Amino acid sequence: MARIRDPNRDKAFEIYREYNGNIDLVEIARQLNVPDGTVRGWKAKDKWEQKLNGTFQKNNTERSDKKNAKKKVVDDGTKETLENEDLTPEQQLFCIYYSKSFNATQSYLKAYGCSYESAMANGPRLLGNDRVRKEIQRLKEIKRQQIVVSEEDMVEFHMRIAFADMGDYVTIEKGNCIKLTESSKVDTQLIKEIKEGRDGISIKLLDRCKSLEWLDRYFLMNPMDKHKIEYDKKKLELLEAQAKIPDSTGSVTIIDDIEGDNDGD
Repeated sequence: MARIRDPNRDKAFEIYREYNGNIDLVEIARQLNVPDGTVRGWKAKDKWEQKLNGTFQKNNTERSDKKNAKKKVVDDGTKETLENEDLTPEQQLFCIYYSKSFNATQSYLKAYGCSYESAMANGPRLLGNDRVRKEIQRLKEIKRQQIVVSEEDMVEFHMRIAFADMGDYVTIEKGNCIKLTESSKVDTQLIKEIKEGRDGISIKLLDRCKSLEWLDRYFLMNPMDKHKIEYDKKKLELLEAQAKIPDSTGSVTIIDDIEGDNDGD
C-alpha cells in the first residue's frame, strides 16, 4: 500500500512560494512544527527551485501546456517612463496617468497626492514642462498605434456627453447652498473647463449639442443599433426637462452646453 503523502509537504512549498524563496527552511519547519531536515528533503525531492523558476516539467501534459502557454504582453511604454531619469517619480506617474485620461488635474492629483485645488492649478502648468510634454507625446504615440476604438465605444462616449447630469457634479442643499461633488465620484472626462473667480467656481461640460448632432446622424444611418431605444428615451427626457442652471447663489456655475458652444471649439 502506498504511503500517504504528508499534507505538510505541500504546505511547506506554498510557504516557500509565498516568500518567493526568500525564507529560511528552518522558519518553514518551525511554522509547520516538523524537523528542518525534513523540509530540506522535501525541497530537494520536489524540486522547489525549479518549480519556482517555472522550469519544472509536470508529467501531466495538459497542465504542462497551460503552464508554458505564453500570454501576449502589450507594451504600453510605461516601463520606460518609470525608468526615465529626466523626470521625477511624481512626473513619471503624471505622464502615465495623463496619457490614459488626458485630464491634467486628475493626473496631478493622483501623482502628487495633493489637494484638489493645488492639482487644478499645477496640473495644466506641468504640461508646459518640455520633458513632461515629450514623454507624454511618446506614450500617446504608442497608445495611438495600439488602440482600437469601435463604433460602439464612440456611441457610448457621445451618449455620456449628451446626457451628462449636472446633478452629478453639484448638490443643492437647504438654503440654496451649493456643494461640489467629490472629484473621485464624478466623470471628469466630461469636464471641459473649471475656473475659480471672484463669483465662485465655474464648471463647463463638453458640448452636449455637438454630441446630440453626432448621435442623430449616427442613428439615422444605423436605425437598428442596440443603443437606439436608450437614446430616444434619454433625448425625450432631456427635451421635456425644465432644469434651471444653479448659478443664482454666485458660488458655483455649471455651464451645460445644451444650447451649443459658440466659442469655436
